[in-house]
Amino acid sequence: MGRTSKDKRDVYYRLAKENGWRARSAFKLLQLDEQFQLFQGVTRAVDLCAAPGSWSQVLSQKIGGQGSGHVVVAVDLQAMAPVPGVLQIQGDITQLSTAKEIIQHFEGCPADLVVCDGAPDVTGLHDVDEYMQAQLLLAALNIATHVLKPGGCFVAKIFRGRDVTLLYSQLRVFFSSVLCAKPRSSRNSSIEAFAVCQSYDPPEGFTPDLSRPLLDHSYDFNQLDGPSRIIVPFVTCGDLSSYDSDRSYPLDLEDGSEYKYTPPTQPPISPPYQEACRLKKKGWLAKEIRPQDHPISRVDTLPQPLAAPESHTLLAPEMEDNEMNCSP
Repeated sequence: MGRTSKDKRDVYYRLAKENGWRARSAFKLLQLDEQFQLFQGVTRAVDLCAAPGSWSQVLSQKIGGQGSGHVVVAVDLQAMAPVPGVLQIQGDITQLSTAKEIIQHFEGCPADLVVCDGAPDVTGLHDVDEYMQAQLLLAALNIATHVLKPGGCFVAKIFRGRDVTLLYSQLRVFFSSVLCAKPRSSRNSSIEAFAVCQSYDPPEGFTPDLSRPLLDHSYDFNQLDGPSRIIVPFVTCGDLSSYDSDRSYPLDLEDGSEYKYTPPTQPPISPPYQEACRLKKKGWLAKEIRPQDHPISRVDTLPQPLAAPESHTLLAPEMEDNEMNCSP
């Protein structure tokens, strides 16, 4: 699909490029802030699963640029292009060393706000996707219990699936207020929403421990009752007059000027096609087959099948994993 058709289909994609955001998800955090005033009084913020960095950009503009003492830390397993005003950690959010490094950047002080817009690679199997997202959210919550101050706020992406009630119950153990919010920039066709957890108040005697999962699977998800079953309010965010993420808008601008394509603010650091070119150059990818190289003279005549490479198949068996991940 061409660039123009993609711009026309998704107005938030186009607005993100025009306004210098790395991804359209920046509008989700902005609309959540409009509804809940997430940044009010915040001086130290953490962005978990930060790549490609759109939420870090928002935090940098709203918090990092307010003067000395205002710190934003971004954490991700992937390398991420630098964001002005943001300290980056390339690490695993399930490791205690990552939590300690975050606190070091805050000079020993806890964070006021922890956000996480991370999501797994979607498989299309809804039960699997919901489970993986739940585990990612719990990993983010687990590290938040190490770095978040009492009364702090935690915001994380959540998939509204069949067993989401247990997640809400787990969040209510640590926060006085838990709401499920759906920003207007989030597509209606998506089960994505955001858990907005305010007033961090861990139970008495709780000790953060990254070695133990928070979610106990001994419960029957659909049989929770009493205080274990929490009914979380569902809230929509964003001005009703703002753009609809599921609607197509014309490319003609309001002032009558001609539409001009805007390239992405931050191109990929290591695009997949560069890796493919590197492998092809080394002979690890099969030769490209073009129709003009094998013309068909008659309808009932087919070209001879291509012989397999003599020395290796599609990928060399002896290739090491770390060699696949190196930059070209």
